[in-house]
Amino acid sequence: MQLTSVAQVGDLDFDTIIDVRSPSEFAEDHIPGAINLPVLDDDQRARVGTIYKQVSSFDARKIGAALVAENAARHLREALADKDGGWRPLVYCWRGGQRSGSFTTILRQVGWRAELIEGGYKTWRRLVVEACAAPMPCPVVVLDGNTGSAKTDILKSAAAQGAQMIDLEGLANHRGSLFGAREGGQSSQKDFESRLARAIAALDPGRVVLLEAESSKIGDLQLPKGIWAAICSAPRIRITAPLAERAGYLARAYGDIIADTARLSAVIDKLRPFQPAERIERWQAQAAAGEFAALAGELMADHYDPRYEKHRARQSFDEQVVHAPSLAAEAIPALAAQVIAAAQAALS
Repeated sequence: MQLTSVAQVGDLDFDTIIDVRSPSEFAEDHIPGAINLPVLDDDQRARVGTIYKQVSSFDARKIGAALVAENAARHLREALADKDGGWRPLVYCWRGGQRSGSFTTILRQVGWRAELIEGGYKTWRRLVVEACAAPMPCPVVVLDGNTGSAKTDILKSAAAQGAQMIDLEGLANHRGSLFGAREGGQSSQKDFESRLARAIAALDPGRVVLLEAESSKIGDLQLPKGIWAAICSAPRIRITAPLAERAGYLARAYGDIIADTARLSAVIDKLRPFQPAERIERWQAQAAAGEFAALAGELMADHYDPRYEKHRARQSFDEQVVHAPSLAAEAIPALAAQVIAAAQAALS
């Protein structure tokens, strides 16, 4: 079968999507919903490739075929042992060639109605790249604000109230600052782009989508040019809140870092190239003493806010301002409702 769009993957009428590439290829990125049944593991793939380059293509194919047969037999005995005669799988490898072709032939010989994805993973990757590079399919409004303005929570509340939004930091598994790493770490750039492409494909073109203001990178992951261009050019809603409110919010929102004093100390140390030594030592002392709200306030006042204002001074944005006297959890839904109304006004 042929893949023609990112959105098509969600509607595929198959019982199982099988990625027969090696575990490392699968881990880097794969078609959503696929399981990994490698016909060559990483070591075997490297071995066959070496033989292909250093000996001959014939020897490589012969040894590769034997390994594929062994691994396919194991999958039939184990992962596929419970599949009945009506099971219908969809199989792919890197480009729909020998690995997926060989495995599909074996499945068909058993009696299953197995099909191949034409062009394999390479086709999926091309569709993802195209989707991420294209202009956004609907109007975009960006939610901006200094560090600690509860932008992510406001966006999530807006979504709960029916607004359309893409949680970029959620997709990247990172909160977007030096302190922003999350448990589990970040996936690969390709996996991030696959997730983002699916989120874009699910958008209603007739409705505005809310995005959080980000730099061109979230942690180690680069925003694709299509969505980055939209963030740079879209009208903005800026949340303003008192420093004390933002400090209290950060102390709550970054509880995972606060709970790990060694990790918090290590991140503060990364600010040494940008801050005087005595200030770093004071922040380290505050962290050790558990004075987290005070630490968060100083980090914003002396580090993040000046950088934010410097960045704003270099650019001109069409923006509306929503003032947030409180960033307590109970205040977030009302702020989200104001953001929704402001987003509609921005495009009217």
